[in-house]
Amino acid sequence: MRLTKTMRLTALAACTALAVSACSTGDDKKTGGGASGKTGGSISVQLGEPQNGLIPQNTAESEGTQVEYALFVGLVDYDSKTNAPRLNMAESIESPDSTVWTIKLKDGYTFHNGEKVTAQSYVDAWNWGANQDNAAQALPFFDKVLGSDELAPGKDKKPAAKELKGLKVVDDKTFTVTLKAPFSQFKTMLGYNAFYPLPKVFFNDPKAFGDNPIGNGPFQMDGPWQHNQQIKVKRYDNFPGKKAKLDSVTFKIYDKLETAYNDLRADNIQITNKLPISAMATVGQEFGDRYIYQPESGVGYIGFPIATNPAFAKPDLRKAISMAIDRDAITKTIFSGTRKPADDFVSPIIPGYRQGACGDACKYDPAKAKALYTQAGGLPGNKLEIGYNADGGHKEWIEAVGNQLKNNLGIDVTFKPFEKFGKILDALGKKEYTGAFRMAWSMDYPSIEDYLRPIFSKIAIENGSNYGGYVNEDFEALLAKADQAKTEDEGMKFYQQADDILLKELPYVPVYTYMSSGAYTKTVKNVVIDAQNRIDLASVELA
Repeated sequence: MRLTKTMRLTALAACTALAVSACSTGDDKKTGGGASGKTGGSISVQLGEPQNGLIPQNTAESEGTQVEYALFVGLVDYDSKTNAPRLNMAESIESPDSTVWTIKLKDGYTFHNGEKVTAQSYVDAWNWGANQDNAAQALPFFDKVLGSDELAPGKDKKPAAKELKGLKVVDDKTFTVTLKAPFSQFKTMLGYNAFYPLPKVFFNDPKAFGDNPIGNGPFQMDGPWQHNQQIKVKRYDNFPGKKAKLDSVTFKIYDKLETAYNDLRADNIQITNKLPISAMATVGQEFGDRYIYQPESGVGYIGFPIATNPAFAKPDLRKAISMAIDRDAITKTIFSGTRKPADDFVSPIIPGYRQGACGDACKYDPAKAKALYTQAGGLPGNKLEIGYNADGGHKEWIEAVGNQLKNNLGIDVTFKPFEKFGKILDALGKKEYTGAFRMAWSMDYPSIEDYLRPIFSKIAIENGSNYGGYVNEDFEALLAKADQAKTEDEGMKFYQQADDILLKELPYVPVYTYMSSGAYTKTVKNVVIDAQNRIDLASVELA
């Protein structure tokens, strides 16, 4: 999963594909094939327990995102090959200056309770997400809108307004968005779930809504969320877009990927977009063309709580740890080649990625790593603890990293498993855990900017997704320059310069990039998993 959806932090992931990426292996590997099939029927798919209620503006991890992807449609989605934004519920999104944007909606969309989706539905939802009193995880995504400072003035301050002054409803199908400054990536951002609309009933009881959300997409809830058991959805017949073929889908919630995989093999569930490490050696042979293997947007890291643990304060210490990790051995031995060694903070499928950008810091060199570790003063007591979520198949590779650090740096490495991804996120967010930690990020939208700001900026500290507490004013300044660049090429240069600062200081250590690994049974077809590792359930049919 993605981190938090602000950061699509990825949680369950022996082989997971998340979002945005562009190195595809071709549509033949992304789909189950077949243009026609049976209409109707029901299936079950694998899911991990979502961290929060199913409120789009407060979902920052992959499990909740998967369910919302079935329940909602946004203004834009993304081309499966290029990741370029394409209009979805929006009829048009235009701006003469990248500051004032006019958004016109297609007609005919309703929420699942029959309420018409209007411009006000979007404006109300965004105002809620932008108000810091609501503590929505997507709060940073509204920071660029004029008036966000009044709604989110910061810690120990109260909002001085109730609405974003940059949002104006023109008519039922039209609204305008005025940003504080030009931002050419804004249209691309709008495919992220933070920008989904909300019905009026949401505002009466957001907590209750989170257990039984009402969306505007091809599926609707079929009873409330049964926590740690299942979430059931059924086809919404009044959906004006691409209608779902299936009658219903059950998201069966698992703690262990191995259990889900065994259920897949027994046809107790029909699709999984995450496979356990134990399946990697044989899944291709067993499932053949029904094994999905493709690049995706996720990047896996070892993170450091720089703000709360001074032991990790020195960049050279973090660099020494990075150089002591044999990425090639981990990706080949632990993941059977289903992940690739990372050499940037950005996924290779994202425009702006630079092969080898990390340089020596991401190259395995135990001798230099040991020397640099000693030069940096080492760790207190020569001890290191690494925390990870135990619900995502991470035990093996984290322990492999620990053994490499023990052998190459001579340190005593221990491990702290957290029962669920949400548990380690909560512990980090509350500053209750101060060891190194496993983390991963998948794109919210296909932009290099989305790999930088949501994880490492000051606004991400306020939002709670900068789990290391990293702050660098030069990094912030470069992000600002990139945002306001007059052309995409100019902006890309500034984003890459900001990336260079991260690569020099290594607040996290990039370890691997994700490959999407999933599988499905013979009973279904037309299985499509996108670059964000979301299953396009509306396309699935019974075989």
